[in-house]
Amino acid sequence: MKNNRIHKKTWLIVFVWAGCLIVPVSCGVYSFSGAATNAKTISIAEFYNDADLGPANMGQTFTNDIKNYFIQNSSLTVVVEEGELQLDGEISDFRLTPIAPTSTGDPSQNYNASSTRLTITVKATYVNTLDNALSFKDKTFSFYKDFSNDLNITDVEEQYTKEIFQRIINDIYNASVANW
Repeated sequence: MKNNRIHKKTWLIVFVWAGCLIVPVSCGVYSFSGAATNAKTISIAEFYNDADLGPANMGQTFTNDIKNYFIQNSSLTVVVEEGELQLDGEISDFRLTPIAPTSTGDPSQNYNASSTRLTITVKATYVNTLDNALSFKDKTFSFYKDFSNDLNITDVEEQYTKEIFQRIINDIYNASVANW
């Protein structure tokens, strides 16, 4: 009986190891970083800042951040132009919106907001020269961060912009090379 249990465990281990060896190499297009493409290169053009507000260097910062993300999370080589995959776009909106109105209890006074929402919107175009069906044009990606009005926007703008960019870049990555 003991030998029978050992025999079953041995076969189970063999199947698990075989599965571990076969699955990663079977499709050949999925990497552990999440990139699902046969492409070797990507060109990422400058994302221009077309928003009325926001830091002056926002477009350059976003472009550098998205290039770094693709370098760190895929096996793609970022090239200047004519990549097998091509990505470009613009920062189309940088908006501050008052949220969470509070009442003073006095009907003659205006309502004040206790919080503000910083929203950034990016429009991106992705061209997959190997499979045009995976391409998209002017797709909108947006994310926001809420903060208390006790904080000054100039004190938190850089940090919150960076956090929002990280979320948008992740969404663009998933929509393009990860095909999510």
